[in-house]
Amino acid sequence: MRRKAALILLALAVFFAALAPLLRWYAFPRLAKVPANQYQDMVLEARDATLLDYGTMRARKVPKVTIVQTLKGNVEASERIEESAGRDVVVWDGLSYVVGPDGEMVSKIPERYIFDAHTQEPVHATGETVDGDPVRREGIEFKWPFLTEKRAYQYFDAQARVTAPIHYQDTRNFRGLEVYYFEQTIPWTKVKIPKTLPVEGLTPESVAQTGTTRWYTTVRKFWVEPLTGAPVYGEEIHKEELRGGALLGDRDKVTAFAGHVKMREDYITHTVDLVKSQRLLILLMTSYLPWGSLTLGVLLLALALYLEARGRRPSGPAPTASQEPSQVSA
Repeated sequence: MRRKAALILLALAVFFAALAPLLRWYAFPRLAKVPANQYQDMVLEARDATLLDYGTMRARKVPKVTIVQTLKGNVEASERIEESAGRDVVVWDGLSYVVGPDGEMVSKIPERYIFDAHTQEPVHATGETVDGDPVRREGIEFKWPFLTEKRAYQYFDAQARVTAPIHYQDTRNFRGLEVYYFEQTIPWTKVKIPKTLPVEGLTPESVAQTGTTRWYTTVRKFWVEPLTGAPVYGEEIHKEELRGGALLGDRDKVTAFAGHVKMREDYITHTVDLVKSQRLLILLMTSYLPWGSLTLGVLLLALALYLEARGRRPSGPAPTASQEPSQVSA
C-alpha cells in the first residue's frame, strides 16, 4: 500500500515540478496582454506656463494650461486587423486635448496606435495615424512591455513623428512602488502645424503660405512599474515655437507654448492604485504560482521517497514462541 501511495506522490511531484516552468515561460507570455476594450484618461497640468495668444500673436504668461489625454480601445478595428495579422492586436484611438486658462481649446491632436497585445510592439496596418497623417511607428508608445528591463527602449514621439531612445536612469520608490525612471530628450525639431487651431479660418496651409514654421523640443520623463510596464507618473519639460515668416512680422520667433507638464494629483493616486492591483496578477503568474508549484513538487517528491524507503525497510526477525514444560503423567 505504501509503494502505491509513493508512486502516486511521485507522479504528482513530477507534474507540479513540470508545471512551474510552463506557467512562467509558456502560459504567462500568452495570458498577459493588454485588453482590446481598455479605456483610460489622464489629466496633466503646466502651471505658470507661457502660451501664444493667436489673436495678437504674442506670448503671455498664464496660470495654467491643461492637457487631457484619452486612450480608447477600438475593439472592432482590432478584430479586423487580427484577421490579417494572425495575432492579438490592440487599437487605441487617442486624443491629446490642450485647454488654456479660459477653458478654450488651444489644440487637439488625435492619433491611432496599433500594437501587439502581448509585447507592445507596433503593428503596421491601415489607419496608423497622427493628426490624420499616416505614420509608421517604430518602438513603444504610452506603455512599456510586461517585465520591463533596465535598458533603453525605442520610444515614438507623436509630435515630431520620430523614434528616439528613452533611457533607463535608475530605480526609485514612488508612492510605495519600486519603479524604473526613464528619460528621453527630443532636440529642437521642425514639426507640423496641428490641423485644428484655436482661431477660425487659421489652417496649416494658411500658416505655411506665410512662411512661418513650428518647432518643438521636450524632455520626457516616466516612472514605470516594471512588472506591468505601466507608467505611474510622467512629466514633460515642453517647448514650442513659431519661427520666421510674415505671420510674426519683424520677429524671428515667438513662444507658442512652454511649460513643465505634470500629472494631476488625483490621477496619480488613481493610477498607482490601479497598477498595484494589476501588479498582483503579474506576480501570481511569474512568481507565486511557479515557485509554489515547484516547492509543492519538491515536498511531494520528498514524501514519496520517504514512503518508498519505509516500504523497503526490513521488518526484522519474527519473535519465537516460548515452550511450556510438558506435564509428566503419574
